[in-house]
Amino acid sequence: MTDLPKFVHIREEGLREGFQIEPEIYPIEKRAALVEALAETGLKHIQVASLVNPKRVPQMADTPELFARIKRRPDVAYTVLWLNKKGFLRALDIPEADIEGGLFLSASDAFCRQNNGCSADDLQEQQREMLDLYLEHDVPLKDIGIATAFGCYMEGDMPIARIDSLVRFAKELCDSRGVAPETLFLADTVGFGNPEDVRRRVGAVREIWPEVAVGLHLHDTRGVGPANFLAGLEMGVDRFDASLAGLGGCPFAGHKGAAGNVCTEDMVFMCQEMGIETGIDLDALIDCARMAEELLDRPLTGKIMHSGSLGAYRGKAAE
Repeated sequence: MTDLPKFVHIREEGLREGFQIEPEIYPIEKRAALVEALAETGLKHIQVASLVNPKRVPQMADTPELFARIKRRPDVAYTVLWLNKKGFLRALDIPEADIEGGLFLSASDAFCRQNNGCSADDLQEQQREMLDLYLEHDVPLKDIGIATAFGCYMEGDMPIARIDSLVRFAKELCDSRGVAPETLFLADTVGFGNPEDVRRRVGAVREIWPEVAVGLHLHDTRGVGPANFLAGLEMGVDRFDASLAGLGGCPFAGHKGAAGNVCTEDMVFMCQEMGIETGIDLDALIDCARMAEELLDRPLTGKIMHSGSLGAYRGKAAE
C-alpha cells in the first residue's frame, strides 16, 4: 500500500549545491539572473549560497554580494546555508537573506571531520549552542538535517541504530528548549541509499518522532535518486531538496564521483505525471535548466531539459 501526498514541497538547492563544486567562479550577475528566473517558476524556497570558509570553498566567497544583486519576490524564501556559529552570525548581516534556523548532525564521524572540521560527537554538542543562539536572536527553528544518513565512502553503510540515536538526541534537545522543527531531513549525502532503505529509515524516524515531518535530501550518484524519491513519495514524504539540472555534489564527499541532488525539473515532471501538485511551472523550470546549461557551457545531467515534457503530446490519441 502507498500513501502518496497530494502536494510536494521542493527546496531548490542548485545554486548552492551546484556552484560550490564548480572549478570556475561564474559571473555574479548571471547567477543572480538564474535565481530570479527560478523565483518565477513557482518555487517557494531557493537556497542561494552558503557561508563557509572561502579558502575551502572559494565559489561561495561572494555570497553577501550575490544576495544584494537579487531582485526578490515577496512570496519566495531566499535562504543561505551555514554550518556553525560564525556562519550564522554572518548570515544575520545579510539583510536580503531569509534566516531559517537549522540544526545539523552527521551520522558519519569521518565525513564530519572532512566537511565540518570536527568529530560527529562534537558537532552534536555544538547544536545545543546553535539552538540557544537561535532563541537568543528570535530565529525560529525550521529544520534538522542528518548528513550521511544512509552511509559514506569512509565508513560504509550507516546502521539505522545510529540514525535512531541522532533523532532521539535532536528530539530531547528540542523538548528541553520547548521548540519543535517543522521537518527532519535525512540526507543521502553521497548516494548510498536504495528504495527499501528509504522506506526503513523514514519509518524509523516516524516511530521516534511522529510529530515532525520527514524530508529527504537525495543525491543521484548512481542513478538511484529518482527511485529513492519515488519510495519517499510512497511513504507519504512531501518535502524534498532538489537541484536544478542535477547540478552539484559535496566537495568533501571523499569520492571523485560525487553527484548533485535529484534533478528538480525531473522530479517535478514525475510528480506531475502522477497527479501530485508542486505549484511549479514545469516549462519555466526547464527554461531555467537550459539557462544553467548555457551558463556552465557544458551538457548537464537533467533528462527533461533535453527531452521535453509530455504536455504537448497528451490527447494525441483522441485526436
